Amino acid sequence: MQTVRQLLGLKKAEVFAIGADAAVIDAVRLMAEKGIGAVLVLQEQRLVGILSERDYARKVVLRDRASANTPVSEIMTADVVTVPLSATVEHCMALMTERRFRHLPVVEDGRILGVVSIGDLVKAVIEEQRRDIDQLQRYIAS
Repeated sequence: MQTVRQLLGLKKAEVFAIGADAAVIDAVRLMAEKGIGAVLVLQEQRLVGILSERDYARKVVLRDRASANTPVSEIMTADVVTVPLSATVEHCMALMTERRFRHLPVVEDGRILGVVSIGDLVKAVIEEQRRDIDQLQRYIAS
């Protein structure tokens, strides 16, 4: 099974983050500009939360709060689950399924190294299954 290290090696090493004191509208703009569903929340270069489109919809839109006047820190998910580079795709999928989130920061020694999404994991599983099927077909044909 692939590891997070291998997954990150296949994608751009971009991490998008915003400050905890920033206005929610700035975080939403960043997500829209970058075509992403979540941003990491940093305070003095330390990971303190994650803000997703789901957080925005449930904690701002449905509560009639103002995006321009609400700080990210008030609606972010502060209990951030992270994984190391050695985590497997299977482990990450289990975490995401159990905890019901779609973005998983990769952190080692306090350093943010990337983010894997459920899409990254599904793609990896499909590729692995495709390789297994190809190997089985070659074995059967030989």
